[in-house]
Amino acid sequence: MQNFTDIKKVETTEIEEILKLANDFEQNKAQSSCAGKHIALFFMEPSTRTRFSFEMAANKLNLHKYQFSSSTLAKGESLKDAIENLYQLGISCVVLRHQQAGIFDSLINEINCPMHFINAGDGNHTHPTQAMLDLYTMNKILGSVKGKKISIIGDIKHSRVAHANVTLLKKFGADIWICAPDYFKDEIKDVTITRNLKDALKDASVAMTLRVQKERLEDRIPIFDYIHDYGITMKKLQEYAPKDVILMHPGPVNRDVEIASDVLDSQYGQTILDQAHNGVFVRMAIIDTLLR
Repeated sequence: MQNFTDIKKVETTEIEEILKLANDFEQNKAQSSCAGKHIALFFMEPSTRTRFSFEMAANKLNLHKYQFSSSTLAKGESLKDAIENLYQLGISCVVLRHQQAGIFDSLINEINCPMHFINAGDGNHTHPTQAMLDLYTMNKILGSVKGKKISIIGDIKHSRVAHANVTLLKKFGADIWICAPDYFKDEIKDVTITRNLKDALKDASVAMTLRVQKERLEDRIPIFDYIHDYGITMKKLQEYAPKDVILMHPGPVNRDVEIASDVLDSQYGQTILDQAHNGVFVRMAIIDTLLR
């Protein structure tokens, strides 16, 4: 495995090995095999938890990390030329978040050096490391997602997280449900699609809500209708969902939009914090696998 840019391109056995290594890192049973190497973080879109998670992962692996400023490209240099020059300086891996969906297919074919790439989110295409930490979190609680009902709720159309999770969860036999209003729906095969939150929550092992991505919306949405129909409240959880349902969210959460504040601050919200915690070890495992 040379890059980690799309779940579709990663074998199931490789995913299992990464998740096992993540667990070993979390349990202090594994040590860095890439200490002293150099990694660059390219975040061309705003990011908090993903960027800090990768920084923490690099620190724990004893890597030398470098922040790449998008303002550098304002001088006229192409991303291709910038990466090729960084490789000559000794950079082994680039973690890239970019607004262009599918950028990695063209970029990897263009560059003339054996740089390793990790996708930290490309447009509304995919977010593979987020899906990996989500699966890691589910497996820690459920043991396995095979046959489990996983409901993904909200802005499917603009969500790279949803697209990555659907691809990954399919590989491991989950029963995937998509719940969204018409203006947030997307064409996804081999999943159950509903507009009814009650149906999505019924018998669900996991309810994964998605952020309403205001920065990606071309048109205004009926936000109060959305909150009424799809916002997760304590009453809806108690009436519609199993008592042991796992509530997840990739973050950042729009309080009282996707999830009510009292739910977020209750025991249901703990798993969302656990996702951030688990992400460090999963990203450590991905980096270590590429650079060992």
